[in-house]
Amino acid sequence: MRGEATDREELFWELAEHLLAQPAVTRSTMMGYPCLRRNGVFFACVERHTGHLVVKLPADRVVELIASRQACSFAPNGRTFREWAAFPVPDRAMWLARLEEAQAFAATRS
Repeated sequence: MRGEATDREELFWELAEHLLAQPAVTRSTMMGYPCLRRNGVFFACVERHTGHLVVKLPADRVVELIASRQACSFAPNGRTFREWAAFPVPDRAMWLARLEEAQAFAATRS
């Protein structure tokens, strides 16, 4: 699984490249995970243990994505984060769309 998680982290950074071209978007870490921020607001990361893409979206959107089985809840240490959704399948087009959606959501918060 470790090699798979590393491959997913590489995919994450590859897909994030165009977002990082924006001055407001930067690399960072969140709870030890590599992440992206927009004006200091966390909006996406890769969970190192699972390799899941994790993005911050409006709570109702997270509920919708979980209900449609596109995502699962993000619950590190058993505590569910209601504005965060985890995407276990490394689908390039879907991950890119979720990264862009999360960045747009972060733009409304910063």
